[in-house]
Amino acid sequence: MVGPKSTGPPDLPAVRRTSPEDPGGTGDHFAAPLGPSTGGRLRFVGGAHRVLLRADSRVPGLYLARFGNRTPTVAVRGNAVTVRYPRNPEGNWIDCGTERPAQVDLNALISWDIEVRGGSSRLLADLRILRLGSFRLEGGAGRVELRLPEPCGAVPIVVLGGASNVAISRPCGAPARLRVEGGATNLTFDGRRIGAAGGDLDLQGRDYERATDRYEISVTGGANNLNVDQSRERSEP
Repeated sequence: MVGPKSTGPPDLPAVRRTSPEDPGGTGDHFAAPLGPSTGGRLRFVGGAHRVLLRADSRVPGLYLARFGNRTPTVAVRGNAVTVRYPRNPEGNWIDCGTERPAQVDLNALISWDIEVRGGSSRLLADLRILRLGSFRLEGGAGRVELRLPEPCGAVPIVVLGGASNVAISRPCGAPARLRVEGGATNLTFDGRRIGAAGGDLDLQGRDYERATDRYEISVTGGANNLNVDQSRERSEP
């Protein structure tokens, strides 16, 4: 009997490319070719800790990555990249001060949806030249900096599990709405400072209601030292 046919291509391991000029010291790069789709998806499963995430129009393929001391499993299906780190037996990501950070560069010529499951810490995402469809952090966020591009449409930025020491910047004039469930301490939104607030917060920036292109930022689980502001800085393509 002939079994059912597969409905799609199998998950493929990322291509590992070696370069003697690698400044990371190991010479290991992960890369994949760019598929026909005009959009990409990046998923971290098991958390993203000590990661530099960037957009770069000079990336020759879909993405280019170099990881630190802990090498994850990377699988590619079409233009979807899944990064899965092994479980840390000690459960201690944040204090691994000697670990080299990972760096993931995304092709800035296509749009991307980015998702992190399992928590994040010491994550810097510089996406100022990216076409961003959505950004989602599940499992809590600590010591995270997110630099956003100009929005195209209503772009959701979601943090589930609470936010601590998180900074989110967007281009000057980009409308945004911030909703926080679970209370907040030391919150700043477009220059408005809130020392402490219980319950839920719903803050809107200038021209948000009339804008088609805007950010919808939501934090569930409370926020401590959360800064959502506008920046005049731009990243070079």
